[in-house]
Amino acid sequence: MPLDQLLGGVDVVEIRGDPTDVGVRAITFDTGDVVPGSLHCCLPGTRVDGHDLAERAVSAGATALLCERMLPLDVVQARVPQGQVRPAMARVAASYWGHPASSLVMTGVTGTNGKTTVTHLLSAILEAHGWPTEVIGTLQGARTTPESPLLQRQLAELRDRGTRAVAMEVSSHALAQHRVDGIRFAVACFTNLSRDHLDYHRTMEAYFEAKADLFTPARAEAGVVNADDHWGRCLLAQAQIPPEAFSLGDAGDPDVGPTSATFTWDRSHRVRLALGGRFNLTNALAAATMARYLGVPGDAVAAGLSTVRSIPGRLEVVEAGQPFTVLVDYAHTPAALEQALEAARLGIQSRNRPAGSGGPGRVIVVFGAGGDRDRTKRPLLAEVATRLADRAYLTSDNPRHEDPLAIMAEVARGAARPEVLVAEPDRATAITLALEDATEGDVVLVAGKGHETAQDVAGHRAPFDDRLVARAALQRRYPPAPQHPASHPDRPADDDDDGGQQ
Repeated sequence: MPLDQLLGGVDVVEIRGDPTDVGVRAITFDTGDVVPGSLHCCLPGTRVDGHDLAERAVSAGATALLCERMLPLDVVQARVPQGQVRPAMARVAASYWGHPASSLVMTGVTGTNGKTTVTHLLSAILEAHGWPTEVIGTLQGARTTPESPLLQRQLAELRDRGTRAVAMEVSSHALAQHRVDGIRFAVACFTNLSRDHLDYHRTMEAYFEAKADLFTPARAEAGVVNADDHWGRCLLAQAQIPPEAFSLGDAGDPDVGPTSATFTWDRSHRVRLALGGRFNLTNALAAATMARYLGVPGDAVAAGLSTVRSIPGRLEVVEAGQPFTVLVDYAHTPAALEQALEAARLGIQSRNRPAGSGGPGRVIVVFGAGGDRDRTKRPLLAEVATRLADRAYLTSDNPRHEDPLAIMAEVARGAARPEVLVAEPDRATAITLALEDATEGDVVLVAGKGHETAQDVAGHRAPFDDRLVARAALQRRYPPAPQHPASHPDRPADDDDDGGQQ
């Protein structure tokens, strides 16, 4: 596409070279993705300024630059005002791919917790309604919300293969960094807000304002907001688009356990949800309310919600024949950990151990805190874990570039009951110890990493999956019964089907 056409909707303050002579074959922001004919966007970052890498992009074949300052390079350059490269990149990417969002029913979900679950539940509802739907979010890529060139390309691919609707997680980073500019959502949802990402936003008020930006006329037609959440009520009071509130009171005759829930939707449709905890009941109501706004009837809402069997890393059950429950959950904020532990406690309250076994079971948790992230939440995690669990194993999460022992020391300072806290820096060992500690009727929650399949240590991502580690530990403790081959009296036991030839 000619560069001058792509720049039509961008506030360009200076151009060097002739944009009519440049045909753009790709929009890039990472020098590793540059191909001949790329328009490369020089993004100023917190660690690296993309302008400093522009020469590398030109060497790789970039024929034009979108930048905030002119560079001594012999390619066409379009300069935009300071701080406007990201918004300009989003508009250029949307134009390059033919504004794909305008051909799709776009739904967006933002909030500290619940985004992944709500988008998957909404996708199931829309599929039950007959709308081919795709999810974009935490489970689909490296980032919750992709950078705008990647996002627009993905939307174009979905449009071209006949997708009708998209359920997208919209992070606060994505809103602050203009990744979803050029998209107007049919309906946006706010799940909740709790302490997280303050390393980036600095204050809860700034974090909230980043989320609230989704609920403006430029970004969404209507909003669905959790009225049970303090920040949700603040949003309802200030939203610039028509907001619809939802709350736990919308669920008729609820029955909630640690791994499932049932409730009545819209007064007449009974929902059987294979996800436990009150917070997942809230997530289901969020998805149902969004679907209702889109015109989906109640029977399709109930049918879609009932088809979801599990969501990876969200109170995911690990089963290996053990006499206690093991759950793996992504909870890595104080509020999410509290919700997950309350769900685990439901499992204890719903049943007691057999007579003579020592009374009600215990809740055991394995948890930690990630490095290079909001440090203010670290002691709060320990406060929640030691207040709500009977035994808490503190371990390493994703330390990234920090010292795991130093992170654990910061976490441990918040312990409400230090006597129930056990520190073990090796995560696999901590999980094993917790599972060896568990007895019949207990619930073990392994929190923090959920669906993740690697552990980030000192810049190296080593394979690590809490679910696989837990299952292996359970199988060591409860070895599967040996499988005996079926006897065949009409042939010798050593008579191989292939005649003994290997």
